[in-house]
Amino acid sequence: MRVLVLGAGGTGGYFGGRLAQSGADITFLVRPARAEQLHAHGLSLRSPLGDADIAVAHVTADALPTLARERPFDLVLLSCKAYDLDSAMASAAPAVAANTAVLPILNGLAHYPLLDARFGAERVLGGLCFISAMKGPNGEVLHLGRPASITFGEREGNPDSERTTAFAALCAHAGIDHVRSPRIASEQWAKYTFLSTLAAATCLMRASVGGIVAGEGGDAFMRALYRECLAVAEVEGEPIAEAAQQSALTTLTQSGSPLKASMLRDLEAGQAVEAMQIVGDMLHRAQAADQSAPLLAAAWCHLQAYELARAN
Repeated sequence: MRVLVLGAGGTGGYFGGRLAQSGADITFLVRPARAEQLHAHGLSLRSPLGDADIAVAHVTADALPTLARERPFDLVLLSCKAYDLDSAMASAAPAVAANTAVLPILNGLAHYPLLDARFGAERVLGGLCFISAMKGPNGEVLHLGRPASITFGEREGNPDSERTTAFAALCAHAGIDHVRSPRIASEQWAKYTFLSTLAAATCLMRASVGGIVAGEGGDAFMRALYRECLAVAEVEGEPIAEAAQQSALTTLTQSGSPLKASMLRDLEAGQAVEAMQIVGDMLHRAQAADQSAPLLAAAWCHLQAYELARAN
């Protein structure tokens, strides 16, 4: 299986790097400055699961059409920030041929209609990942903490398709924790409700989970915010299983937890955030169903104020 990984930052760099380390046929689609960095130093992974320095194949957008014509790609792994989706689709489009699958591991769910419209729903797999990773100051990929898993599956049709079977084999050979799910929508909504709660809460309060629940009313606040997100999943036809709810609540209300959403880390650094694609989208789904979601609304208002201040 020949795979194009869009981006060599935290998420794409980690998963693509592990696949390349195992000998898989991986090419990174990167910007010119990152291409120079990879050419000079290779891809560096710094991780509790093992460090690695890997010579990797890479290509820039201007050279991609020629490369893709010479040897078509079987899979395009999209790992960009959700707000970069338009430019990511434009850059990756030359690699998407008739039999190429597209596997997005972006946060949220708002990207699927856009991907379907651009590439055709039959090409777009469902996917998500659990990892905390970022690009370090010298271009190294920093894996923060031990979890590093990827979940994927067919959105329609045969769950044991040839393309998901092939990608699962690549992940297994690379030692990547992975799940090929026969019901990827359930997996996506379980993560989306958890992530929306975590992002809305930690950004609104500018604090970690432990910092929130340490205060009077903090535990109740987290539970109420999660209930707003669960109600959206219910009306969307993807109710969250009780076991998944309890697992999420354990994490969202853990005393002393340093956990923050990556959105808060981006916000604290003064960077762009995936506010619209996560918190905003969840709130708008609630409003479309005439559901009350005052905590999501407060978080969305806060994030819009941040983005306006940043723009100015």
